[in-house]
Amino acid sequence: MAQVLITGGAGFIGSHTCLVLLQAGHRLVVLDSFVTSNPASLRRVLELAGGVASERLTVIEGDLRQPSSLDRAFSAMAGRCDAVIHFAGLKAVAQSVHQPLLYWDVNVGGSTQLLSAMARNGCHTLVFSSSATVYGFPETIPIQETAPVLPINPYGHTKAAVERMLADLATSETHWRIARLRYFNPVGAHPSGQIGENPLGPPDNLFPYVSQVAVGRIARLQIYGDDWPTADGTGIRDYIHVMDLAEGHLAALEVLWNEQPQLLTLNLGSGIGHSVLEVVRAFEAASGRTVPYGVAPRRAGDAARSVADPSEAERRLGWRTRRDLETMCLDGWAWQSSHPDGFSSQASNP
Repeated sequence: MAQVLITGGAGFIGSHTCLVLLQAGHRLVVLDSFVTSNPASLRRVLELAGGVASERLTVIEGDLRQPSSLDRAFSAMAGRCDAVIHFAGLKAVAQSVHQPLLYWDVNVGGSTQLLSAMARNGCHTLVFSSSATVYGFPETIPIQETAPVLPINPYGHTKAAVERMLADLATSETHWRIARLRYFNPVGAHPSGQIGENPLGPPDNLFPYVSQVAVGRIARLQIYGDDWPTADGTGIRDYIHVMDLAEGHLAALEVLWNEQPQLLTLNLGSGIGHSVLEVVRAFEAASGRTVPYGVAPRRAGDAARSVADPSEAERRLGWRTRRDLETMCLDGWAWQSSHPDGFSSQASNP
C-alpha cells in the first residue's frame, strides 16, 4: 500500500482517480481548495470504493499556493509520501484569456510551491496533469509527444511552463521520477452515475455543454463553425473516458515506482477523432433526448483537428483506452440525468 498525495482530488478527473487508487488499495491524502470542486464528490468516492476505504482517505481543505496548507497535507502522511498526483489548477481557456495573471499565479505559482514542499519532505515522485493544449495548432495528425510545444492561450502557456520547470528539475536533480501526462478531451463519468463533471458556471467544453442542453439546463448548443475542412464541417477532437484517464494515472505511478528515475512525457488519448456533430448524435442516442443547436462563427484559436497518437503510452505503460464514444455518452448521461444541477451545495466534507 502506497501513500499518495493528490492535489485537486475533488475535481472531475481527480475524484475518478481517487476511486481507482482506493480500489487498488492505496492510502490517499487529498488537498483541495474546493473553489472549483465540491467535497460531495469525495463522499461519493468513498461510497463507491466501499469497505474500509474511509480509513485510507484524508481530506484537507487548503490552497496549494500556501506553504502552510502543503505542510498540513504532508504532515497527514506521517513522514512517508510515496508520490504526488498534481491535478490542482484552473483550466478554462476563455477565463485564462481574461485573467492571465490568475492562471500564472495558481497554475505555475502553485506548482512551484508544491515542488518545494515535496523536496522538503523527501518526496520525489510526481505525476503532473498536463494538456494537449500545449501543442497549439498541430502540424501533423495524429499528434506525437515529439510535436512542437507551441501553446496559443494563457492556460496552455501555464501548462507548458510547468512542463519546462519539471524538465529543468529533472535535469538538475536526477533522482526525480516525473510523468507529464498530456490529456486530450476527458469526458463521461463513472458508470454508477454517482460522480461526474460538475462545471461551475457556463461549461467551457463541448461534452458538459451537450449534457446540460440534453437535461434542459441550457436551451441550445452553440457550435463554433460548420465550415472546417472535415467531413461534416465541424471540428474533430480526441475524446477519452475519464475512467480510462484515471486508470492511466495508476499505470504511470506503477512505472515510476518500478523503473529508474526519469522524466516521462506521454499523450493520454484514444487516437480516434470525433466531430462535434458526431458527439451530438451519439449523446442524443444515449439520452433519448434532442440536443438543439445553432452555428456561430469559428472561435479564434480553434483548430480543425486534434487527435492523439497514444502509441507511446501503450508501449511504456501497457495502457490504452477501453471505452468508446457510446460508453462515454451513456455514462455521462447517467450522471447528468440523475444530477441535473450537479452536486448539492449543501454537501458536507467526508
